Amino acid sequence: MDEVDRKIITQLQANGRTTLQELADAVGFTSMGIKKRLEKLVETGTIKVSALINPKALKLHPAIVMLEMESAEAMQKLLDRFKECPRVIQIFKTIGGYNLIALVVAETQETLESISMEKCSLRCSKGIRRSEFYPISDTYFEPFLEIRETLTHKERTVTPCDVNCAPCNRYETQKCVGCPTTSNYKGSL
Repeated sequence: MDEVDRKIITQLQANGRTTLQELADAVGFTSMGIKKRLEKLVETGTIKVSALINPKALKLHPAIVMLEMESAEAMQKLLDRFKECPRVIQIFKTIGGYNLIALVVAETQETLESISMEKCSLRCSKGIRRSEFYPISDTYFEPFLEIRETLTHKERTVTPCDVNCAPCNRYETQKCVGCPTTSNYKGSL
């Protein structure tokens, strides 16, 4: 990545809708030169063009989940189980006491409580030594997150984590809106 790439990326981070011509003017290239640079940045996996969502604008409730896994096998099973979960925004593998840290989001405070402790929770997976759950009160610097809206199918009967929402007590008592991938879903994602 050179200085031209940095200028392009900086401009796109400030305004993702910047036109090729505006980028060309800012960098001193032609719009065709900028287009080639952008294509290369995307092809090499340096950047990805996507829409980010402000959870506060949609009244969503984010939280951090910290997990200490007892083995690499247990970690992989958890990652596979939640790969298609629209509420799991990101999972980070770390080196230290907690070796997985996840960023999750829920539509209501009650649903956040459900994904903290019910069968559909990251924390209920086998192979977890200890875990902590921290609801996020405020976000600083960058309020936008890559919420995985594309995973909200609303057509399954069983969730990607293999849980059926319908018989869940919290779902039945309307303390949880259900999973956004299922036909039972009653939320806003």
